[in-house]
Amino acid sequence: MRAAARVVLTRPGGSGAVRELCDRVVAARPEPPAAEARVRPHFGPVAIGDVLVGDGEPVYVIGEIGINHNGDLDLARRLIDVAADAGCQAVKFQKRTPAICVPEEQKGQIRQTPWGEMTYLEYKERTEFGRDEYAQIAKHCAERGLHWFASPWDVPSVEFLEEMDVLVHKVASAGVADHELLRALAATGKPVILSTGMSTLAEIDAAVEILGTEKLIMMHATSTYPLPPEEANLRTITTLKERYGVPVGYSGHERGLQISLAAVTLGAVCVERHITLDRTMWGSDHAASLEPAGLEHLVRDIRIIEQAMGDGVKRVFPGEEAPKARLRRVTV
Repeated sequence: MRAAARVVLTRPGGSGAVRELCDRVVAARPEPPAAEARVRPHFGPVAIGDVLVGDGEPVYVIGEIGINHNGDLDLARRLIDVAADAGCQAVKFQKRTPAICVPEEQKGQIRQTPWGEMTYLEYKERTEFGRDEYAQIAKHCAERGLHWFASPWDVPSVEFLEEMDVLVHKVASAGVADHELLRALAATGKPVILSTGMSTLAEIDAAVEILGTEKLIMMHATSTYPLPPEEANLRTITTLKERYGVPVGYSGHERGLQISLAAVTLGAVCVERHITLDRTMWGSDHAASLEPAGLEHLVRDIRIIEQAMGDGVKRVFPGEEAPKARLRRVTV
């Protein structure tokens, strides 16, 4: 081809010389292999109780109460009501055994709290709900038509939640590499929602090896509180779907709604956001949480986006017929 190029481009050939070279290049190319049919994998759905979560299903919206109840059952009930009124499908809490989860070097540290000065271990025990509180939470959620579940941070907490008969378990980003915890969750046979913040693909690979993919929902997350836009990295939603073949959602810690809504347009099948009555309340997670009006707007806008996404088939819609008849100019 180099020799032909020298001949074609150095000798007079008129306007067709370059075209002649292009024809020779095309003729010299080997025949491409027959294109293989690419079948788009189907990510889910995964059943959480009576709700399917996956591609083609309504976005499953989770109000993350977490520890924003501050150990107050009445506040927890009010946050459940906020989630139900906004149109969420579920609320999530966090469940710990403080004696296991609090690092030894932090247990005796003194902390200023709304209940006075106490050690960090005493504070974590003060804000932890037990069986009676969760029984009342389960009852209130059932009355409001919501699922409830929690992120267990240790194996005894998994056992506790199993006794409470939760529908699904959530792995917090901090637990991705806790293989003892993951094995306990896998042994329940329940669906698992796996958050992937502060995790490498190798760490996620190891977690998926333990949990399996049959009942797994993955959540893209970045564990910065609050999350700056440049760290959101929303295209990771597609990366996780293609790598693991499971439904992928988004767990957000940003201020505002834009990033969560963009996640839905990129295919997030569920969205989880921390919720609070007031972002100025005492506690570590309130500042990165949505207040009631924000949560209501989030759910409203997610439902609008679901309608707007369509099916990808190009067509002329009924609303276009009159403008088409009035404005379309056709020439031949």
